[in-house]
Amino acid sequence: MKKKQVAKVPFWRFLIHASDILKNPLPFHHANFARHGNNFRLQIGPGKSVVFSRDAAFAKYCLQKNQRNYTKSPIQTKDLLKYVGRGLLTAEGEHWSKQRKLIQPAFHKKHLANLMDVVKRTVEDELSRIKPGKKEDIFPIFNDLAFQAVVRSLFSSAASREEINRLQHITEANQMMLVKELRQPFKKYYFRVSGKIKHHLGLSQESREILLKLVNSRKKSGKREGDLLDMLLDARYEDGSSITEHQLLDEILILFVAGHETTSNALTFICELLARNPRVQEKLYEETGHLDDMDVMKYLQELKYTKQVVEEGLRLYPPAYFIDRVNLEDDNFEGFDFKAGTNILFSLYEVHRHPDHWENPEAFMPERFEDPKKHTAYYFPFGAGPRMCIGNNFAMYEMALAVAHISRNYIIEKEETPIEIKPMITLKPKNAYLKFVARKKDT
Repeated sequence: MKKKQVAKVPFWRFLIHASDILKNPLPFHHANFARHGNNFRLQIGPGKSVVFSRDAAFAKYCLQKNQRNYTKSPIQTKDLLKYVGRGLLTAEGEHWSKQRKLIQPAFHKKHLANLMDVVKRTVEDELSRIKPGKKEDIFPIFNDLAFQAVVRSLFSSAASREEINRLQHITEANQMMLVKELRQPFKKYYFRVSGKIKHHLGLSQESREILLKLVNSRKKSGKREGDLLDMLLDARYEDGSSITEHQLLDEILILFVAGHETTSNALTFICELLARNPRVQEKLYEETGHLDDMDVMKYLQELKYTKQVVEEGLRLYPPAYFIDRVNLEDDNFEGFDFKAGTNILFSLYEVHRHPDHWENPEAFMPERFEDPKKHTAYYFPFGAGPRMCIGNNFAMYEMALAVAHISRNYIIEKEETPIEIKPMITLKPKNAYLKFVARKKDT
């Protein structure tokens, strides 16, 4: 096969767009993809570069077919790790494999069935805060909903609102600091000597102390709640040993970071999309409006179109909008050579909107997911391969329950303005002001 060269984007172009990249790097990425094709190499400093890709086949190759040669980049294994510890999201190698085997059973569908009643009640409780007839920023509602769902699934009702609010604040503050570190690498020295990093590491320690208090309270009580904490405390490694206190806190922090924000982002974007597509709202109501109270897992099985709506929302606005990898050994993919140690960022935002894969890619068309297997080669909302998100089923169930509750009880007033985004570590919504109108039930 003829050798190809990845197009290079010079450092000066990165510098002149630095302020815009800090706010939103996606237009800069899109412009370079449009100019150079599915892959380009961005110089971010002397001797430092990153390969950006929107090639779905290359992503599959790195994440699945040749995944043993690709590890997560320092963005997660070093930069994020210092704030949340070495849990499933940030661990690699043997440590990751050991933790995955330990934790995986807690997220099997049969165990999730025990948690879905709690999640459904959480959805109903938190969405009761919607003020019908008043236009309001809906992200805080979904942010609280998703955080409460994680907290109640982990700790039942043990965590206070004050503790939950503090954990949310720390999670969001540390994420903002990490974004600055990643998008302004030339300020690395300043962040360190100014004490900013030290301050945020102190916040991380505070969150660990809050969680440790909750864990110790459970141990002392001797009470079983049947929640995720019980499952983690009961879990055993192959040698029969249990998880250490330090590792338990690492895994819980990861669950907070990965388990709440992605869901709150996705639900906000889905409602934004529904506000701009009244036809989809009515079709949702046709499915959900007649469903009576039933076993929650049976209820979820009935939400077929609701699931398609969620999947299409995740396509257009994937919360985990990029995946990073570094190759351990030299590699070649379809004529492109990649030396060992190449930093690669796969833009899922671009893959999910690539015109080669999607008919009318910018349009919101839930029906395209009627066949769930049709798009697996270029649809990665939860990643792919062995490192696919361990909580994907939990997240899909939670989002389906929330969307179903909204469609049964509200009409979202039509909006015409473009949806605004705020790319951070995850893809976040911006200015998501919507008006919900109480739906008149058929009599």
